[in-house]
Parts: sequence; structure tokens; C-alpha cells
Amino acid sequence: MKTYPLRIAWRYLWARKSHSVVSVIAAVSIIGVAVATAAIVCVLSVFNGFQEVLSSKLDTLSPQLIVQPTSGKVFANADSLASALNHIEGIDIATPTVTDNALAIYSTHEMPVTLKGVVPEEYDKVTDIRSILKGESEYIEALSPASRPGALLSIGSASQLGAHTLGESLLIFAPRREGRVNMANPANSFLRDSVTFSGYFQSQHSQFDQDLIIVPIEVARDLFQYDSEASAVELRLKSGADITATAEKVRLAAGPGAIVKDRLQQQEINFRMIKIEKWVTFLLLFFILLIASFNLISTLSMLVLEKQKSLRTLRNLGATPSATASIFRWESLLVALLGGISGLILGIGLCLMQQHFGLIRLNGDPSAMIIDTYPVKVVMTDLVAAIVPVVVIGLFTGWIAGRFARSRSTG
Repeated sequence: MKTYPLRIAWRYLWARKSHSVVSVIAAVSIIGVAVATAAIVCVLSVFNGFQEVLSSKLDTLSPQLIVQPTSGKVFANADSLASALNHIEGIDIATPTVTDNALAIYSTHEMPVTLKGVVPEEYDKVTDIRSILKGESEYIEALSPASRPGALLSIGSASQLGAHTLGESLLIFAPRREGRVNMANPANSFLRDSVTFSGYFQSQHSQFDQDLIIVPIEVARDLFQYDSEASAVELRLKSGADITATAEKVRLAAGPGAIVKDRLQQQEINFRMIKIEKWVTFLLLFFILLIASFNLISTLSMLVLEKQKSLRTLRNLGATPSATASIFRWESLLVALLGGISGLILGIGLCLMQQHFGLIRLNGDPSAMIIDTYPVKVVMTDLVAAIVPVVVIGLFTGWIAGRFARSRSTG
């Protein structure tokens, strides 16, 4: 008989009310909770979709693992470090890269760029640069033409420099690392080299597409006055290798002066911003759900007033005030769960429709965008995050309704 408060609450939920306004308010309460829950599911799924899109774009020019110095710009003997890392179990290839700021001049245009020196024969093995390379040249021929070193320009740097014709000369300037600036002849404070504009690439990621220029590592080392130094060692793992376990082996081999990052850690700021925006939006929607719960309190209060005769009958039959309060606590939880579960079903349905049919599209020129519809990805933890506030609100409003019912049953 301990379950009779739940059974009575279930009966009250579906029973026809003597005052139609009570039924209307109850329906509004359920719909309000359902809509707010569906909105939470949809919004969180959209943020998941954008995060997945960002992750997919990292595969082109972000290595699976990267080793960087904890202090300073470069490793002192990076070639030896790369050679040592190549012998670690699970590592397929480790290659040094040199990255620093420089000035590029093409015809009458100039711009500050991020110059990255790579080993041409190895870089395309740790990244997927071949798949995003544009132009007529093949990858190796583009970076190592017969006459002079080649340069691959990102779509952003090629556009700003006005570089359209392959094979033309591109000047790269870098400040001398040592010595004082000669104010009588400032140009003498810079080193310069000439490379061939051999191709351009577009990764669909702003970090790489904005101002990056890729050249052979010898060119970068000469400009930045390095010998065997490198800014990082980039690694590709063997097929089936566990990235976490391999990263720990690399960390031990590289020593305390190095930090090892996987692809997500390399873009930690971007992913952190997405997560912050995601959960800030969740809190805003939670407050909307909280406001919708006020209708639930009104519904339960009116239901208590409507069922006063039933409450007196239950009291005469021996029901205690606490049992009477339990009826309306259950009633509140049932209404909240009905709205919450309906919202989950509605939200998942809308997300699946968006995923398969792309009902809501992004504004702009589709040919110039990575995606033309809002991406969505439903994650189980988000569904739990959406239903937990509903349960909490149901318990809270049930506690209020239970106290009110108890006071009316003893009055």
C-alpha cells in the first residue's frame, strides 16, 4: 500500500478536471517544460556539431602528436630528438619543423606571415597536405623545384599578396637574431631569401589559411639563423597505436624540457571557447526552464484546491498529512518528467531531421563556406544534462505543492 500516493497521483494526472482551466494550465506547464527541454537538446547538439566540424578540419595540417619546448622558441638539437623519437614503439615518423614570423613580398604587395619550414619528404606523411594542395604542381615538386626552393602559400596569404601566377619569385625577410639594429642601414638588419611560388593550399581552418607559408626547412633555418634547431617535432603514429600510451612514451623520451600535445590540445583555446559558450547557453536555457516551472506550481496549487473533497475523504480513511503531501510531490515529478521526456523526444527528432535534411541553413554564399547547414551531433551526456534540471525542478515544485496540500488537508 506504500505505492498508493503514486497511483493516486497518476490518476490525478490523467483524470478529467472539473474546471477546464486547470487542464489548460496543466497542458501549458507540460508544453513549456517540453519546449525548454527540446531547446536545450537542440542547442547543445549544435555546439557538438560545430566542435566535430572543427575537429575534422584539424586532420589536414595538425599532426597526431607534436612535441614543443616548454621554454624558448626552439629545441637545441631537434634533429637528434626527432631521430630518437622515431625509434619509439608506435611512432611511424617524427619530423622537425621550424616556425617563426617573417615578412613576405610579392610584386608590389607585402604582408607579415607565419613561415614554416618542413622536411618535404616527411611533412606530407605527418599531415594530409596533399589533399588540400591546389595548383598544377605535385607536392614534392612544389617544395623542391629544380631551380630554387619552392613555397606553398595558404589561401589567405596568396590572396593578400595578390599571388596568382605559379613560378614567380617571392621574397622572404626575417630579422637577424643577433646583433644590433643599424639605424643608418636598417635593411642590413634583415636576412632575405627568394623562393618560388609553387602552389597554394586551403585547409578550411583560419589558423592555417590566414597567413601561413610553407618552405623547405633549410630555407627557414637559414633565415632564422638556426643549424639543427627546430620549433617542434611533429609525429604520426602507426596504425592501431594507442595515442595516449604513445604520447606518454614520447613525453618520457623528450624529457622535462618538452611538452607533448595531441590534436585537441593543439587547439585547446578554440575547443575551450566552444565548451564555455555551450554551457553558458545551457545555463540561460536552464533559467528559461526555471521560469516555465512557475506554471507547474500554479497548476499543482489549483489541483490541490480542486481536490479538497478527495483529500478530506482520504483523511477520513486514515491517510496521514505526509501521505497527502506525497501525492502532490509525485504529481509534480510526473508532470515534469512527462514534459521532460516529451522534450527529449522532440529535441532528438528535430536534431535527426536537421542532420539528414539540413532544414536550417547558414546565411552566406554556400560555395564560400565549409558547411551550409547547422551541424548537429546528439551526445548522451547532453541528454542527461537536459533531463537532470527537469527532475530537480519537479522535486522542488513538488516540495512546495506538498507543503500546500498538507496545510489544506489539516485545515
